[in-house]
Amino acid sequence: MSTFETVAGTPETLFGVWFGPVLFLLLAVVLYFGANSLFRRGVAFLRKQELVGSLPFERLVWPFRLIVLIAGSALFLDYAPLPDVSLRLLRHLFLIFSIVTAAWFIMRLLAVLEQFILSHYRSGSRQSEVAAKKVATNVNLARKIVNVLIILLAVSGVLMTFDTVRQVGLSILASAGIAGVILGFAAQKSLGTLIAGIQIAIAQPISIDDVVIVENEWGRIEEITLTYVVVLLWDQRRMIVPITWFLDKPFQNWTRTSTELLGTVFLYVDYAIPVETLRSELENIVASTPLWDNRVVKMHVTEVTDKTVELRALMSAANSSDLWELRCLVRERLIDFIRINYPGGLPKVRMEVEGGAAAAAAAVEA
Repeated sequence: MSTFETVAGTPETLFGVWFGPVLFLLLAVVLYFGANSLFRRGVAFLRKQELVGSLPFERLVWPFRLIVLIAGSALFLDYAPLPDVSLRLLRHLFLIFSIVTAAWFIMRLLAVLEQFILSHYRSGSRQSEVAAKKVATNVNLARKIVNVLIILLAVSGVLMTFDTVRQVGLSILASAGIAGVILGFAAQKSLGTLIAGIQIAIAQPISIDDVVIVENEWGRIEEITLTYVVVLLWDQRRMIVPITWFLDKPFQNWTRTSTELLGTVFLYVDYAIPVETLRSELENIVASTPLWDNRVVKMHVTEVTDKTVELRALMSAANSSDLWELRCLVRERLIDFIRINYPGGLPKVRMEVEGGAAAAAAAVEA
């Protein structure tokens, strides 16, 4: 036997050592590309049948690859020329990877299912738009609750694959009542927050994309989690509000049952202004813009003082954004109309000179 064979081993020994890993590597490559091809063909078939639209199936690519890779490799694991200790270790690792990958795949599948439900519920009408927001809130929170349960089950499943953990678990179960009481007191606030999230999902005082007034700030509900709510404010800031806030404190929801709203514009003019003419001009202004939804347009004298008359212009719009633009437009046009056509109708301060015209003439001569 040569020196090289003594150091590196005989060719037969080398073949026995390297055959198993090389075969496993080749099998993994075949399964990886086979999973890619199978996934693409499946998605192409579903989209060709127009069953799923443009759902984000790309989010399932990596979990699907790993599931096929692990499942296919596990089938050939028993035929691998490896020692028993190595085989037991690999089986244990494959079991752990299978649990983690399956949980990952289910969570991603739930996200795609959420988009599928929402895409089939959306419509162009206002009534269905409000209903779709409620469904979106329910589905979104339900998915997050299920995700938490899946993670807990996956972690429990991984731990239970170890014999020592299973034995310890039997003794833990005997004292579960005491541990539950202790954890209940320790995590009272956290549990209250989670319960509040479930209450929001059931009662739905807010829904995703609702227009709300929170802490005197106007914004839209952008995201609802089990512990907090993200409100996108009008200037693109984001306010993070604890979810319990929406159960403990009052707030305004402008789109609770409908997006339609009424808005007002107040004008302060002189007594000489012709109210009926202004009322007609208001009707002409709102009729000339698509911001008005053809429901309500009125003008009333709501207050008088010793100097001015308060006029309130009432109008309606399909949503809060249109209403804001409509109010600004009406305010601007009415002010221009008064300034151009009735400059004497603008607010003014009157003075009465004691002694009448003679006193005024004397004051001028002096």
